[in-house]
Amino acid sequence: MKRAERLHALSEVLRRSGTRGISAERLAREFEVSVRTVKRDLAALENSGAPIWSRPGPGGGYGLAKGASLPPVTLSPAQAVALLAAVSAAPDAPYSDLAAAGIRKIMDVLDPRTRSRAEELGHRVWVDAPPSPSRAVRSALEQAMAEQRVVRLRYTSRVGTTTTRDVEPVLFACTSGRWYLIGWCRLRDAMRWFAVSNIERASVTTSACSGHTIDEVGQPPVNARPVQGHHEWVRSPRPAS
Repeated sequence: MKRAERLHALSEVLRRSGTRGISAERLAREFEVSVRTVKRDLAALENSGAPIWSRPGPGGGYGLAKGASLPPVTLSPAQAVALLAAVSAAPDAPYSDLAAAGIRKIMDVLDPRTRSRAEELGHRVWVDAPPSPSRAVRSALEQAMAEQRVVRLRYTSRVGTTTTRDVEPVLFACTSGRWYLIGWCRLRDAMRWFAVSNIERASVTTSACSGHTIDEVGQPPVNARPVQGHHEWVRSPRPAS
């Protein structure tokens, strides 16, 4: 990661840490640099006008003053194309339509020279993405997850059995290039993985989820990670049946 990119990412981490703050050691682990480098970066941000505060001692750390805002940062052409490529390569990912709309907004506000260079570079990145599942199914799953409401599925298992079942969505997961809805199946009274491509129909009900958590899902593949933050997993997952 280039230093300019790291400084921006660092400022975002400080902003998200809120009043808790975050230690230099944790920042160093996050960005895979030395504590000394982190402190130099923090000094550079402060010199540029960022309202950074520090709290010494055990439990201390760094943060941004409450209500502080950061100056806007323009993406480089490569960063813009990286976003375009990521969304184009995963049209079946949850909320991919919203991501594509967000990227279009970003492209619209880039300065003309950067946008032109990004568009030229984008022509050099080709994507042959697999067809995405039904838009209606994806919309229902996304809504149920965001609102934490029970979703009713018509689902065909890997052995060809079709059932209708109510599921409390807990998370989306992608493994081996395939997306799954993981949730508490009220039919089986257990946590199950549902391949999104095997869901024929989905509708959001008026019932609220009962509070099943990510901790109940199980152990992900070694290289799996949330798209934001980190989480400890505990039990073994079970596929839908």
